[in-house]
Amino acid sequence: MKLPPLNALKAFEAAARHGGFIAAADELCVTRGAVSRHVKTLETHVGVPLFRRHARGVELTEAGREFLPVLTNAFGQIAEASDRLAERAADLRIICPPATSIRWLIPRLEAFRAEYPEIRLRLTTDFHGGDGYVSTDYDIGFSCEFWPGRHPEIENRPLFPILLSPACAPAMMEGMNRLSEPEDLVRYKLLHETADRADWRAWLDAFPVAGVNAGSGDVFPNLDMATRAAVLGAGVVMGDLVLCREELERGLLCLPFPERVCASPLGDISLIAHRDKWHDPKVRIFSDWIHAAAGEDRERCASLL
Repeated sequence: MKLPPLNALKAFEAAARHGGFIAAADELCVTRGAVSRHVKTLETHVGVPLFRRHARGVELTEAGREFLPVLTNAFGQIAEASDRLAERAADLRIICPPATSIRWLIPRLEAFRAEYPEIRLRLTTDFHGGDGYVSTDYDIGFSCEFWPGRHPEIENRPLFPILLSPACAPAMMEGMNRLSEPEDLVRYKLLHETADRADWRAWLDAFPVAGVNAGSGDVFPNLDMATRAAVLGAGVVMGDLVLCREELERGLLCLPFPERVCASPLGDISLIAHRDKWHDPKVRIFSDWIHAAAGEDRERCASLL
């Protein structure tokens, strides 16, 4: 199948729509003679006249009237598809776990939007898949540095550390049965953000406490819910010193053992992306910006270890 020349199709469609060559020439920013020549080329290609020429101008033949809506629809579909691709190219699709989204990322996104209004952010609050999972559905994401089973084509760039220390409501540090020594933890319920209880296991590996069982206590779907339960006095949560910063600064939570801080075995909170995505200009802009935004947290964590 040999298609007619694109310029000839454009010239005919514009001339037919406007009812003459002069208006078509103005729309296409060419001369009237150029439009006429393109139409002649198209007529030669299809083998039938598309315009009837006379002293007052031109009018469509029956073949021309039949051909016009086909071209108008085709050009319209091309324009719509091009617009969709252009819109998609301006989107930055981000995936971020719930607690990190709510407690760290979302409060910073408005500043990014104000600085880069041409980049439209599309945030999905969820976990990026492991077990060899690889997808181009997202341009960039947030995850733990050493998340198990990550596909080798997904590269990570550390953003800020995950530092852990037990946290509780202030009332638990008052009265006769207050929580004042690590050994007192045996009297309190442990609150976990994951079913594997990895948070408390990591801390108790770093700071063993006789009689405290990391497998005991209540499990929550995420850190945000476990932290909320701790604020309500339901038990002791393993506080993330970055993600729980608001509760700690407002006095809703306290650190009974502030000198006992350990890093998560899962490593830092990191930016992740398929290796090909890092070359995308909008990904590079966002990654540079968010890395700078995390600078204060990196400095603060460095002072706590």
